[in-house]
Amino acid sequence: MARQNVAEQFVDILVRAGVRRMYGVVGDSLNPVVDAIRRTGDIEWIQVRHEETAAFAAGAEAQITGRLAACAGSCGPGNLHLINGLYDAHRSMAPVLALASHIPSGEIGLGYFQETHPDQLFRECSHYSELISNPRQMPRLLQTAVQHAVGRGGVSVVALPGDIASLPAPEKAVEHALVTARPTVRPGDGEIEKLVRLIDEADKVTLFCGSGTAGAHAEVMEFAGRIKAPIGHALRGKEWIQYENPYDVGMSGLLGYGAAYEATHECDLLVLLGTDFPYNAFLPDDVKIVQVDIRPEHLGRRSQLDLAIWGDVRETLRALNTRVKPKTDRRFLDRMLKKHADALEGVVKAYTRKVEKHTPIHPEYVASVLDELADDDAVFTVDTGMCNVWAARYLSPNGRRRIIGSFSHGSMANALPQAIGAQFTDRSRQVVSMSGDGGFSMLMGDFLTLVQYDLPVKVVLFNNSSLGMVELEMLVSGLPSYGTTNTNPDFAAIARAAGAYGVRVEKPKQLTGALKDAFRHRGPALVDVVTDPNALSIPPRINAEMVTGFALSAGKIVLDGGVGRMIQMARSNLRNVPRP
Repeated sequence: MARQNVAEQFVDILVRAGVRRMYGVVGDSLNPVVDAIRRTGDIEWIQVRHEETAAFAAGAEAQITGRLAACAGSCGPGNLHLINGLYDAHRSMAPVLALASHIPSGEIGLGYFQETHPDQLFRECSHYSELISNPRQMPRLLQTAVQHAVGRGGVSVVALPGDIASLPAPEKAVEHALVTARPTVRPGDGEIEKLVRLIDEADKVTLFCGSGTAGAHAEVMEFAGRIKAPIGHALRGKEWIQYENPYDVGMSGLLGYGAAYEATHECDLLVLLGTDFPYNAFLPDDVKIVQVDIRPEHLGRRSQLDLAIWGDVRETLRALNTRVKPKTDRRFLDRMLKKHADALEGVVKAYTRKVEKHTPIHPEYVASVLDELADDDAVFTVDTGMCNVWAARYLSPNGRRRIIGSFSHGSMANALPQAIGAQFTDRSRQVVSMSGDGGFSMLMGDFLTLVQYDLPVKVVLFNNSSLGMVELEMLVSGLPSYGTTNTNPDFAAIARAAGAYGVRVEKPKQLTGALKDAFRHRGPALVDVVTDPNALSIPPRINAEMVTGFALSAGKIVLDGGVGRMIQMARSNLRNVPRP
């Protein structure tokens, strides 16, 4: 039997680690690895048109499956294109292994054609970034990279020169068992007892939840019911905590709505569960705060804590639910539920008034109809900018839907490539890319990837011919909008020319039929919806400092843009409040 080369051993280890596919663009330094993939049936090479797409797609796949995903770029410019998507994956705690192939090993440091130093370049967006300069480093170095990505949640980068990849692998290389799943972490009894005392002593407790509550919905609901606590959430916590939640008081942040801001500021004790919510201007500085997080480096970096708990949210709450004293006083909870319902009632008219006759089409209306028509287990990928607003306000989670975006890194152009990665995990599952015209046009070339692989992604394009969020920032800063207007083509015509289904919608009465037709189409489809660029109603007392970086210190309802079906939940929860 022929001896394995380094590239073949590399691919074999990825297969053992659970990697199903590798996204990338081929190139000479990558050829040995791509050829090794070609000759194995256990991993698939996914050819994209831009390496940034490869990294975003791998990050989305990792978030959907919880498994390690992989991407690759050829030497120099090729792997440099990965960096933006890798930053996003790393900040989303998505386990991704990136192969940055390298120039010939004998030329490193001599200014060779396309020379960069990938092992240094990617250090800020990875837990591990190292160069394989000798075959004897395999397989230990790659196994170490895999375990950094999986164990710590984030990116590992391996730089591999093409000539090293072609060399024979060590004959007696030691391969150890790979870590392919993360454990749960339970806090110590001492920390649990301190937290129990704080909760028992507080009259008014509020929970604020992030993505770390994934898998802990039942425990959060039991805990909130036991201590009569309203529950607010960050955008990344929406999909995990908002559904079937009788304690919901909405979302905080510039995109927020409801009574989350009041609930976090009017309590005696604020418990932050699995959130690294970055906008500390929204957090109170005059109440006691406890933070529970699986990542100890997140504890206390946004606000001053009275108690820091290093642990998994679900395990922490399981311990608390058997120890905290049940509270009987619902007055704070009920007052927050009423404030939440009243706040939503105040904005719900914004998208219902003459919406079916308004042209250009209200983007709020598009998001509302999309939410109604999409499958109960749909995956939504959401472009940064105004699409974040519409997703936050109108998409209704139910425990089966997923909502993925560049919510921590805030990159443009993420939705289409993330939809590619999400769709490859399950071709039968509905995947909807909520794209802005700015983001879509930035990586539009990878719409051809949908066509090439016949991926049934549905791109719903919110086409307002502008960079809407940037325009808002300029206007609030007292600046005239400049450089924010896009001269756009008929994107539906481009989709049809590429071999996909494409339809352009300019009138509200066309929208429902167009979306239904696109969803019924078996292959890729694009619905180009011409939306109103003046959809935002800016409150009179907002200032530049409030908007910059989404840091709003006094915000309650910031964008008067409706709230979709969330008003129904708020009304239902309010009806359940016991009457005296």
